Amino acid sequence: MPVAKHILIVATLDTKGEETLYLRSVIKALGLSPILMDISMRGSADSPADITPARVAAAGGSSLEEISGSQQRSRITDITIAGASRIAQELSAQGRLDGVIAIGGSTGSLMATDVMRTLPFGIPKIMVSSTAALPGLSTRYIDTGDIVLFHSVVEIAGLSDILKNVIDRAAHAMLGMVSDDITSPMAVGKRAVAITMLGPCEKCASAVHAELEKAGYQVIGFSAAGVCDRAMEKMIGEGFFHAVVDLAPGGVGEHLFGFMRDAGPERMEAAGKKGIPQIISTCSVNFMTPSKSKYKPEYHERRKYDLDKLRTWIRLSPDELKLVARAFAEKLNKAAGPTLVMIPLKGWSSADAPGLPTFDPDEDRVFIEELRGLLKPEIQLSLVDANMEEPEFALALAKAAQELFSAS
Repeated sequence: MPVAKHILIVATLDTKGEETLYLRSVIKALGLSPILMDISMRGSADSPADITPARVAAAGGSSLEEISGSQQRSRITDITIAGASRIAQELSAQGRLDGVIAIGGSTGSLMATDVMRTLPFGIPKIMVSSTAALPGLSTRYIDTGDIVLFHSVVEIAGLSDILKNVIDRAAHAMLGMVSDDITSPMAVGKRAVAITMLGPCEKCASAVHAELEKAGYQVIGFSAAGVCDRAMEKMIGEGFFHAVVDLAPGGVGEHLFGFMRDAGPERMEAAGKKGIPQIISTCSVNFMTPSKSKYKPEYHERRKYDLDKLRTWIRLSPDELKLVARAFAEKLNKAAGPTLVMIPLKGWSSADAPGLPTFDPDEDRVFIEELRGLLKPEIQLSLVDANMEEPEFALALAKAAQELFSAS
């Protein structure tokens, strides 16, 4: 007999007990093996869960008594999430976690999805939430996780036929997601390469993608708008990729200045830590994208490029370019693997091509010279006399990538 797939159920039984136990019964009736974890912060010692609130609290370095008696909601929430995450990761490491499903309102959804995001990409994750449609919450729940957000529409309060229908569908979705017929996310037979992409360097990304695929690589793209490139860094750290082509690392500068494409403090570091080969280029690095609410008066006087009616790129000043170059050098100098920086000399995207008011190769040189003076000798800096969106640059980068990757 095949071993039943283990499904971790995460919920607060003190507020969603009846509904969660129904979910567990459906999961079990489908031939799956449920493991119920109770993350109630006002839970009781005799919880019917397999993993009780007391065990969760202990895993978070506290106790159920301390959590139940505390008025510091933020602190005890963090403790509970930490404990639940540690237990979930242990189950995964032991091979006892094939999928995770949670049910909850706003607090329960926030906590459960925090736990889900600590688990590797590819483990099925379903969040059944009554607050999935509230403005701003869906992006907070998902963030960089491969989470299916299942909007219950109705409140999770009482086992009506409508709510049972929602829970039944979510449970059957999990059954399908843990099927042995699902393809593994790990590349098989081909070396996997991560590549960052943006609209203003789409031609380059597509051409590099095609050339590397012809050479036998499996190429996986990430939109470098601040969320997906953060997810890419996490997946690099989890060992999904053999090499990286980072065409659009503008999130490094956006993090320095706190703008909309902020990709976090660890952007452009994972490949270096893993020691895998990487090629870095500069699409969007010479632009910033502050939200309208953060506009300084002088921003209105700067050269800009309107991508569309919602998105405007504003050109960085020479001093800002120097700051970004220093951040690049600090990150890349820590790299344990082969690293090449390849920069086009006639514009770093379609947003600063010749003929546009934002085109300024002399100012771009400020970044190049600052970076050149700070990079350690092992890191090669290659300059190409073309715009990033011209075929010459894409072909040169693809050729350099194949040489760097094959030598590693």
